[in-house]
Amino acid sequence: MVTQAFIPADFDPPVLLVTDRFRLEPLGPQHNEADLAAWASSMEHIRSTPGYPDGSWPPPEGYPLERNLRDLTRHAADFEARQGFTFTVLSPGEGDVIGCVYLYPPEKEGCDVTVQSWVRASHAGLDGPLADALVDWIAEDWPWERLDRCGR
Repeated sequence: MVTQAFIPADFDPPVLLVTDRFRLEPLGPQHNEADLAAWASSMEHIRSTPGYPDGSWPPPEGYPLERNLRDLTRHAADFEARQGFTFTVLSPGEGDVIGCVYLYPPEKEGCDVTVQSWVRASHAGLDGPLADALVDWIAEDWPWERLDRCGR
């Protein structure tokens, strides 16, 4: 059961991270088609990314658009309820969806947050820089100190 202890009651979660290589904003239903296209085009790459080794996501059979919309709606509701924070990773300029970031309560003992991310296979060179930028962003702008980086 997730509690408000995940973040302090008076904490305002950041809603934007901008770098010269990508931009993060909260994931929501408005990203549905682009999000589905991003992960569906990169399933093998995502499964090879640290944090996704069991092969359960992305699902080998994919999802219809309606199912993906339910997932995005759930992530947006988690953000609103302050129970988890999912961000879409957008390319600078045109704003194409190139990945996703998940900040959720930890399952690993001794950690404050689980940090997962993935990028499209076509942007594989951003895997490491995105993961590293998240460490800095969390240290500067979030209330957590002990990160489960899922093998990174």
